[in-house]
Amino acid sequence: MANSINTNAGALIALQNLNATSRDLNVTQNRVNTGLKVSSAKDNGAIFAIATNQRAEMGALDAVKNSMQRGQSIVDVALAAGETVVKALEEQKSLAVAISNATGDALKAYVTDYNALGAEITKALAGATFDGVNLWTDTTAAGATISVKTGTGATDNFVLKGGATATTATAPASATALVISNYAAPVAADITAMQGLTGVVDGAIKAFTAELGAMGTKSKSLERSLIFTNKIQDAVEVGIGNLVDADLAKESAKLTALQTKQQLGVQALGIANQSSSILLGLFRG
Repeated sequence: MANSINTNAGALIALQNLNATSRDLNVTQNRVNTGLKVSSAKDNGAIFAIATNQRAEMGALDAVKNSMQRGQSIVDVALAAGETVVKALEEQKSLAVAISNATGDALKAYVTDYNALGAEITKALAGATFDGVNLWTDTTAAGATISVKTGTGATDNFVLKGGATATTATAPASATALVISNYAAPVAADITAMQGLTGVVDGAIKAFTAELGAMGTKSKSLERSLIFTNKIQDAVEVGIGNLVDADLAKESAKLTALQTKQQLGVQALGIANQSSSILLGLFRG
């Protein structure tokens, strides 16, 4: 190549290499600063799109976890009330046996205690509300349900209480509404009612314990679903990291090398720019 003061090929090549080194250095510095090898669509469009979708999925799973935790609280409050009711029913059963054999003032005292327990049962069930939901007293139309989300899909629902066709136990009205009209000498209708009272209470206990068992199963199911969702969320987070996280040890070594390369590039460009001044020596006498 001819020596020329118009075209400095060496300087052009040195400048191209220096610019390339500067671009690589900017990329590496960005990775070190952000900790990400893919921080924008410009870095890698396909990986950026995948990571963005998975981050959105993680955000949705946070909402799912909140829904399941709310469901757990609703069920646990209902369980607490149900356990209180069962204890009251157990006492009512003892009183029902006593009522069937008592007369006079004793009968009146037994019935007063019995009806007081019935009022406690009704109060406990009415107060078993969490976030506006009461599994004991809330009623739903046929086919409707009270449910929470257990996944991001449209059908990922967990039913806490079914519609009218899937009943949930309520206050045992027949076991709490007994009124004896004449404590000293009960009428025939009262005597008949008292004779069947123990069976009514037994039926209420059976219904409530069955409901408590079903609710306990639902609470455990929600707990297992919550643990599973946490594991899925952790796995998704690790997966996103595998796609976009930078190897900082590698990037640190690369940063040092590029900084050295940049300094050498500047020196090379300076040497190339001196070539035109060297030509002046040819014209000195």
